[in-house]
Amino acid sequence: MARLVLITGGAGFIGSHLADELLRRGDRVRVLDVLSPQVHEDGRRPDYLDPAVELVVGDVRDGSAVRRALAGADAVVHLAARVGVGQSMYRVADYEAVNALGTAVLLEALIDKPVSRLVVASSMSIYGEGLYRTAAGEPVDGVERDASALRRGDWQVRGPDGEPLEPVPTPETKRPALASVYALSKYEQERLCLLVGAAYGIETVALRFFNVYGPRQALSNPYTGVIAIFAARLLNGRPPMVFEDGFQQRDFVSVHDVARACVQAIESPAAPGKAYNIGSGRAVTIRHVAERLAELLERPDLPPDITGKYRVGDVRHCFADISRARQDLGFVPQVTWDDGLTELAAWLEGRMALDRVEEASAELAARGLTV
Repeated sequence: MARLVLITGGAGFIGSHLADELLRRGDRVRVLDVLSPQVHEDGRRPDYLDPAVELVVGDVRDGSAVRRALAGADAVVHLAARVGVGQSMYRVADYEAVNALGTAVLLEALIDKPVSRLVVASSMSIYGEGLYRTAAGEPVDGVERDASALRRGDWQVRGPDGEPLEPVPTPETKRPALASVYALSKYEQERLCLLVGAAYGIETVALRFFNVYGPRQALSNPYTGVIAIFAARLLNGRPPMVFEDGFQQRDFVSVHDVARACVQAIESPAAPGKAYNIGSGRAVTIRHVAERLAELLERPDLPPDITGKYRVGDVRHCFADISRARQDLGFVPQVTWDDGLTELAAWLEGRMALDRVEEASAELAARGLTV
């Protein structure tokens, strides 16, 4: 008999791709989603959500809606969350309510009606700065950039004597450094699920997603992933806005690989009780992202606008060490960077997007959250 998997927040970008992957494997899929206007502008079921998916419209903070959605479920993938570092720094109550309280409501329902496996979406943001090493090869954990240096435009991460440090892949063993309300709320989600899962015998896995990209991203949400934000600018004939000098590094992972990782986390016998990085294992500069996307969209006349500004909560470098996920889950990214970005560019062709980036940037500046 096919298992029933509940995906909270499943009408969104990652959730809909996970639903497709589960359906291909013969599973039944139910989605609980509030259809937030920031993601689903018209408040309707998105056309890309497979008709075979059962949609329960409801808020993860509503216990009765959660219990309805859980009825008969064999496994849960908890994706429901507010996303975005910048917005989290002034919509504090909203992020804590959806991310932390919403997770607590789900867990109370699971205590009464447990499932065989719970997978929770965590985030690379919990690391703050990634892992670094000195020129002598010694690892350096827990470094932060100095505010006065940032005001001078010195973007580098430095050691105690001012020496530059080299970024290296970040493993799950790195200590959290919670630099934003969003990061704090994602860490709360992760720890709540692992703690309650252990207490009640619910097999629980946390997946720390790095920068996920691909078709179906919410293009008009200025607080979503950086690639979608750049795409919205380019589609409106405007250059991508890049903070700092553009040479900060991130790890971009295809949504198709993320969907496969979620299924592997549901099924792997070695996974329960652990947290895993889900990324590509490859570092890419933000400047390169902007330039390559403009090239694929045939807008070479729109080079990135390097603002030289810094956003509170941003980090310089962070990219994934995925060896633990490879060993325990069998996770091996299958979509190359160029293939993934080419697929995204093809999906973007002919699409419309509201460019709200300048509005969002003005909001951050007015609140003193950019330097």
